[in-house]
Amino acid sequence: MADRSIRGGDGIRTFPFPVELSVGGVGMQVGPMGTGRTWHADAPLERVHRIDFHVVLLFGEGPVRHMVDFTEYEAAAGDLLWIRPGQVHRFSRTSEYRGTVLTMQPGFLPRATVEATGLYRYDQPPLLRPDAAQLAGLRDSLGQLRREYEDTATLPLSLHTAVLQHSLTAFLLRLAHLAASSAESVRQPSDSTFTLFREAVEKDFATNHSVSAYADALGYSRRTLVRAVRAATGDTPKAFIDKRVVLEAKRLLAHTDLPIGRVGAAVGFPDAANFSKFFHQHTDLTPAAFRAELR
Repeated sequence: MADRSIRGGDGIRTFPFPVELSVGGVGMQVGPMGTGRTWHADAPLERVHRIDFHVVLLFGEGPVRHMVDFTEYEAAAGDLLWIRPGQVHRFSRTSEYRGTVLTMQPGFLPRATVEATGLYRYDQPPLLRPDAAQLAGLRDSLGQLRREYEDTATLPLSLHTAVLQHSLTAFLLRLAHLAASSAESVRQPSDSTFTLFREAVEKDFATNHSVSAYADALGYSRRTLVRAVRAATGDTPKAFIDKRVVLEAKRLLAHTDLPIGRVGAAVGFPDAANFSKFFHQHTDLTPAAFRAELR
């Protein structure tokens, strides 16, 4: 198998969605967790890496420890872990992963479904703890999705894919409701304004830190952008951008040996002194001190 992973300038490998491992080549997979599962034949999952697709783990046993963006989460039986594209994470060498894993390629679902299910709500916690009723609904929904995924004989591929999209949407709507409740932030769902802003920030945060520039590029007034971002996250657009920049800087400082000046340049600060000042304002630590704490 060809190595389709990407090793960026930060030294962290990014693995694409393994289409070749999907039944029928569709943009999702669902099946049992196990020691043999991997994104790629040469991808040791216990090493820090990124993926460019969604992963939802529903644990059948526990405890399981899993790192996502500098936080070690401990999941018990019946808990879920939702890892979104671009997040740095690492599987535990010592934990036994048992349960069901769902992976989904970006673009498999239409935009309206993406917005309704909050697929890119990075402000929400990865670890979700459903109550008994919520867990029963999620298990039933995921079980139905798995049966449809594995049944490739009943329908032609186009209809099979459409059924999978509907079944996946039903599961994700339940999951999104749980995530919103877990975040204790039952605000109005993110509208298309915030969705477009979030996507633009994810694409350009390393070179563009200007709220006005994003508003102009998206065709919104600054006031409209402020309202949309506050409704979706509780933050201002500037705070949203800064948090994304800080997160990426933390990833690079923790998981690579790049000089601090190059880390700053990678997130839009060609001047190392300005980067250090920005990082200290948002973390109360210098970049060097933050790196030292993790080594």
